[in-house]
Amino acid sequence: MTAARAGQAQSWEDFKATTFGARTEHIEGVDVPVPDDIPLGFSKLASALSVDSDVDEFAPVVTLLYGDGVFDQWVDNGMGAKGLLVAIMWGYMQGSGRDVTFAEAYEVVTSDDPGKAALAATGNRAARRSQSKSTGGRSARTSAASTGSARRTSRT
Repeated sequence: MTAARAGQAQSWEDFKATTFGARTEHIEGVDVPVPDDIPLGFSKLASALSVDSDVDEFAPVVTLLYGDGVFDQWVDNGMGAKGLLVAIMWGYMQGSGRDVTFAEAYEVVTSDDPGKAALAATGNRAARRSQSKSTGGRSARTSAASTGSARRTSRT
């Protein structure tokens, strides 16, 4: 029986904490929540940004991912432009359900093809995980009947 059914009201924040977890990460001197979802306005704000954007234009994106005041704290603590992009990419990938490292996010940010690099970063991790789940046992032999092809006769 859930808490709500037992007559106890549950707040949205309590629900999110118990359902999605409440992990935090220390980035550039600031403890921030690890995103567990992508805010609805994120894509709209992020797509409006480019290399030519003023650094302050990134503040709303950081606020959506990590909360109020984090951007200013990062600036005050000396975060650089590349670090900011890595933190945003890492948060975006975490919120998308891809548990990547900061190094993998950096590879995406510095890649000539970020979309392809993002897929590779998550694919490589998945490959490593699948390799580590080996049972160590031998494979069962597959019958020749199921893998063989029919013999063809020559047309000469």
